[in-house]
Amino acid sequence: MRRKEELHAINERIRAREVRVVGEGIEQGIYPIDKALEIARELGLDLVEISPNAEPPVCKVVDYKKFLYDQKKKQKELKAKAAKTVVKEIRFGPQTDDHDFNFKKNHAIKFLQEGAKVKAFVFFKGRSILFKEQGEILLLRFANELEDYGKAEQMPLLEGKKMILVIAPKKK
Repeated sequence: MRRKEELHAINERIRAREVRVVGEGIEQGIYPIDKALEIARELGLDLVEISPNAEPPVCKVVDYKKFLYDQKKKQKELKAKAAKTVVKEIRFGPQTDDHDFNFKKNHAIKFLQEGAKVKAFVFFKGRSILFKEQGEILLLRFANELEDYGKAEQMPLLEGKKMILVIAPKKK
């Protein structure tokens, strides 16, 4: 495994005889390795092999520490832009009445519009597990009323004392 400093071949570690030199404020072109190293030294910078598989390999005249810093910064930005899925939970009882249902439905609409997934579940306490059908009807009605905002990923599923339904937001 390479050490951190050896992510790229730099200066004398470059093995190619000829390299394509790129960078700011220099004459770009194909040079013998000795001439390319001389150009980098005159500017007080490093010759960094950025594309070793190209023919000839591409080297950039740059300050190596600054080059590594910029690369880390770019990767951090990409990571920050990656989609993070937020899952909001909404809990029902098997006997949830219309007012509570509508209140929770409005919250779910808000969550879906913000781009979050909604995990709706009916929690059965004690003997209320006898009302599985009521719980399933409730979740199906919930999914049906949120059809304009999101799509159910699966049919309601009973896991232990919970019947779960996940609704993903519709793509904009």
